[in-house]
Amino acid sequence: MVAERVLPVLAGIVVAGVAAQWLAWRVRLPSILLLLLFGLIAGPLTGWVDPDALFGDLLFPLVSLSVGLILYEGGLTLKMSELPRVGAAVRNLVSVGALVTWGVTSLSAHVIVGLSPPLSALVGAVLVVTGPTVIAPLLRHIRPTGAVGPVLRWEGIVIDPIGALLTVLVFEVILIGEAKAATAHIAFGVGKTLVLGGGLGFFAAAFFVVVLERFWVADYLHNAVSLMLVVGTFAVSNALQHESGLLAVTVMGFVLANQKRADVEHIVEFTENLRELLISGLFIVLAARVEIGDLKSVAVSGGLFVAVLVCVGRPLSVLVSTLRTPLALRERVFMSWMAPRGIVAAAISSVLAMRLEDAGMEGARLLVPLTFLTIIATVAIYSLTGPLLARKLGVAEADPQGVLFAGAHAWARAIGARLQDAGFRVLMVDSNRANIAAARMAGLPTYGGSILAEHTLDELELGGIGRLLAVTPNDWVNVLTVRRFERVFGRSECYQLAPQQDTTKKKAAHKYLHGRWFCGEKTNFGSLSQRMGQGFSIKATDMTEEFDFDAYRARYGPSALSLFVIDADNRLRIAAADSPLEPVTGETLVGFVRDDPQTVDAAASD
Repeated sequence: MVAERVLPVLAGIVVAGVAAQWLAWRVRLPSILLLLLFGLIAGPLTGWVDPDALFGDLLFPLVSLSVGLILYEGGLTLKMSELPRVGAAVRNLVSVGALVTWGVTSLSAHVIVGLSPPLSALVGAVLVVTGPTVIAPLLRHIRPTGAVGPVLRWEGIVIDPIGALLTVLVFEVILIGEAKAATAHIAFGVGKTLVLGGGLGFFAAAFFVVVLERFWVADYLHNAVSLMLVVGTFAVSNALQHESGLLAVTVMGFVLANQKRADVEHIVEFTENLRELLISGLFIVLAARVEIGDLKSVAVSGGLFVAVLVCVGRPLSVLVSTLRTPLALRERVFMSWMAPRGIVAAAISSVLAMRLEDAGMEGARLLVPLTFLTIIATVAIYSLTGPLLARKLGVAEADPQGVLFAGAHAWARAIGARLQDAGFRVLMVDSNRANIAAARMAGLPTYGGSILAEHTLDELELGGIGRLLAVTPNDWVNVLTVRRFERVFGRSECYQLAPQQDTTKKKAAHKYLHGRWFCGEKTNFGSLSQRMGQGFSIKATDMTEEFDFDAYRARYGPSALSLFVIDADNRLRIAAADSPLEPVTGETLVGFVRDDPQTVDAAASD
């Protein structure tokens, strides 16, 4: 590629990838769908991006390394505390389930597409993987409740190194061609991968924990050293045993996530941001490599092949894997309809196809278009139908409107009860046993413990919950709670009370730390507690043409405090300093008011 075009093309990949994610978020579509579309437009349809000319021999090493970093981030999200609930299903899905998928896929590739038995077995191995690059964005979009999310997340992360290892072993068996030698080779390869990959990942994580624990590295270098160790571990492991690097970095992330000696939350936040950039670039680049003519050559047979994978292979795999597990039928049905293929399948198929073509294997050219057709079709099918099915089965909500309360004191319980009566899910979290007991007596869902405890986030059931209200009497607990849950709900849905000592200097100190001010910059714990003591109550009022917002303010006076608006679609809007509420006819206003029309001066001053 001409040197002058390199920078514009690289910039175009970044812009297209991030723009696709942003647009997908705005229009509430799965980001993978738009990433694939943008990649096809940038590559085969317009010719703007030619990844092979742009990167040359660096393309697949860069893709492989990027996948390793994504799996490292995935490993950081795997919590041992989830295993008692989902361990049996995950174990079966990545073992028996993977074998069922391999068998059905291989048979379909041979019978429907007409590939030779060896090449069919290779295709089956490639398409065993799902992977966090496709599962994580879909789960974030669908937000399933119960055990479904953890099971699919664990499966997607763990199956990638297993699928990659299986693919490499099948490929090497094809080259060896002798059954006896191939069996010994497989056994040796599996053992070597487990020992080297697992061992290197464990020791890299242990070393990093020591580095953090003993303050051997400055805080600002933590993320850089983390990347250094991941990249180094990945490269060394792959050099010693092909494709064992994926297992090594997954184990490294898993060990770091579950150790108790060093705080790695800031590492997790950094890798999450890095993952989004890598996924954006990878999908654009690999989709741009697809030749439209190759896709057309397998369109009919490939369509039937994908139909078998979706309608037979995945359901059969889930059926066999979830027998005698506590998963409900509706959860199993949803899992049967969620197995998109992603980056690992695309990268491995592209590399192996070139090597098989060089070796003169007939039909090897079909490996890449068949794999990409499967990726595009499964991503489109599952991303478009998955959210609808999840809502139909009752395992997810399209736009969760529930509220997580940090604090279960008297007026927080009153607000929570009013929201629950209006049909919204609430969850009260407090370390004060008396507050939790009172909330339970009021019929409110509760969690007893510190909102900031390390295990709390893992144990909270957040299905149906879409935003946070940090309303404890401790200002810094509220700040830290918001910071912790920004990754869960997004900054726009994290609200907290303003500081109780409201000075210009204090507000400036909070500027980049706090969430959105609940109700206003002068509404703090003390002012709301004072209202409660003066006889104010939480009241829901329907806005009508006869009794509009102006009439409401005239009735209750300046001391009335607007808290929420419930619109005609039963969506919740929360009052904030940056978005005061202006309810209209047909909406319901929930406010802190006194039925006594006399204004309380202290409250009015707030």
